[in-house]
Amino acid sequence: MNTMFESVINNLTIDADLQFHKANTFPTIRPVHWLKSHFAVGGMSPLQRLSGMLTAHMTQIAPHNGFRWHPHRGLEIFTYVIDGELYHEDTTGGQGAITAGEVQRMFSGNFIQHQELNLTDEFTRVIQIWFVADVEHMGLPPHYEQTKLSSMTTRSVGDAIVRDIIGPNGATDAHVSARLTSSILPAGGSATVELPQPGEDLFLYFVDGNGRFQSPTQQNKIDIYDVVLATPEAETAVITAGDKPLNYLSFYLKPFMQN
Repeated sequence: MNTMFESVINNLTIDADLQFHKANTFPTIRPVHWLKSHFAVGGMSPLQRLSGMLTAHMTQIAPHNGFRWHPHRGLEIFTYVIDGELYHEDTTGGQGAITAGEVQRMFSGNFIQHQELNLTDEFTRVIQIWFVADVEHMGLPPHYEQTKLSSMTTRSVGDAIVRDIIGPNGATDAHVSARLTSSILPAGGSATVELPQPGEDLFLYFVDGNGRFQSPTQQNKIDIYDVVLATPEAETAVITAGDKPLNYLSFYLKPFMQN
């Protein structure tokens, strides 16, 4: 097996079927004055790599700053804009603004260069996810697509509005072996956690809002960037939004839990 598809987890015990980890379990970094990032997966996180997912992290970019031209290869990168607007330009000729409530998928192929800039007067906040592209797709030319959450098919789980971003019913033409959903709970609403299917584990990332997480054996206050890990055998857990909508991303990946 290609080692880039293997999980790498250090200094974190993950042998229980359902786990809740506070955001401060994972590093928040400020490498330059205009950038703040929270790395739930990747970088210095104990979850250095989960199956073929190299990173899942929040990035906040100050006004009139950003990442100038830089290359990627062998990756499929998803950018989920939470607040503000991100300007994208790449060497395929693609360019334009990605606004809050939009998802961009960029397939790097063997080589692409792009830049990601906040050209506005407000902070931009995004969740960026890097996958190793599945081997059979490595030779495809670089390309990208951009999709609004509002244009995606919705389904209900309790009070949550759920959208499939990656997977058999996903709204994007992804080239990775994973599933990804976006769930948005209205203030005060509740929903059960959708557990992974056999042959999957769940990594769930709270990216906006607050609330409560409760199962028969545990109860936790939810704050931004907290994380849930689960196996198909996990007990039922309920997420309840606080005084504003709660947004979370659920990643269904090849097994990474140690049980």
